[in-house]
Parts: sequence; C-alpha cells; structure tokens
Amino acid sequence: MPRPDRLVLVAGTGTEVGKTWVACRLASALVSRSVRVAARKPAQSFAPASGPTDADRLGTATGDDPQVVCPKARWYEVPLAPPMAAEALDRPPPRLADLVDGLVWPPGVALGLVETAGGVRSPLAVDGDTVDLADRLRPDAVIVVAHAGLGTINDVRLAVGALDRWPVSVVLNRFDGDDDLHVRNREWLADRDEFDVVVDVGVMAEQYPTWCRPRG
Repeated sequence: MPRPDRLVLVAGTGTEVGKTWVACRLASALVSRSVRVAARKPAQSFAPASGPTDADRLGTATGDDPQVVCPKARWYEVPLAPPMAAEALDRPPPRLADLVDGLVWPPGVALGLVETAGGVRSPLAVDGDTVDLADRLRPDAVIVVAHAGLGTINDVRLAVGALDRWPVSVVLNRFDGDDDLHVRNREWLADRDEFDVVVDVGVMAEQYPTWCRPRG
C-alpha cells in the first residue's frame, strides 16, 4: 500500500486547541507551493449541528473527499471520544487496527497529515490512543498543537514526553506576541526545555521539509 513520502501526525494537548486549524493552514500553505498534500482523520466525533466537520475542513484544504479523509463508518455524531461515541450510538467501537487500515493514500503524496482526536492520551479506539497510533504509523514527525496561555507548559511537557520517540514540533496556536504570558511560555519551552516551538504556521510551511525528514 502506498505511503506518503513524509508522514506527519498532528496531535494536541487537548480538545479545542486548534489541531484542525493548524493542519488546514499548513496544508493550504504547502498546496499553494505545489506540494502534494493529503490529510486523513482516522475517526471523528462531533455535534451534528456544529457545522462542517474536521474531515470537511481538511478535505477543503487538500482537495480530498471528506469521506476519504475519514471513512464514513468512523463519523460519530456525538461529541465524545470516538470509542465512547460509538458505544453511545450503539455501534461497534473501533480498534486501532481498524483506524490504521482506514488510512488509504494515493500514490505520489509528498506529505500525509494524520490528525488525531482530543489529547494525546484521549482514547481513539478501545485499545489505544494517539501514542499507540504513533507506534503503529511510525511518523516522520509529530506536530503537537497547544494553546498559548496559562497552563500550556505543563500540557506541552506531558504531550511531548508521551511522544518523544519521534521528532516533535510544538505549535502554540493563537499566539499573541503582545501578550506577556504567551511570550514567556514560548521562551520557556524553547529556551529551557529546548523544544522546537512554532508560533506561525506560515513560517513552518516556508521551512518545510527541514522539520520533517523521512525516517528511511
């Protein structure tokens, strides 16, 4: 089965930190540079009245069919972790093998983005979370998306520590350079913890693929 030249896992320190926004922004910027990008979401759960789903947004950014981005069988219309949502809907909850098998890539993809759900230890399947999925996929790099405000140092340390087998870039979403707390958080994470910290996804696109080298 084809695999992208580079495979990047997009994870988050929790829910609502902007994983989809970052993935879409990065994909759109790279597509505009003629990089062939595909995005996948192994499973998604959502409130039916909440507007476009993550798969819809990722599909818009990359030109993929939303039901290719996330197989329709893995769309759960309840805002809970995917295996919990499946159980609430009286449907069989997914296993990790199901999620991995659903990641189908066309030939010739330069960058494949796999966006997870919730935080890195939130259950994606009855038998695993984002860390377990990373172990199965062996990505070339991981992007950890975090909010920029109070509590982010703890959140980022826990998330990066769980995924430290892979090269990790930390994206501080909604970063405000005029906010003293945001600036101090960035400096602490970059200077003291020596994490690769990104505050501008456009710059990250410009620097591709220096932060994402094939594992070989």
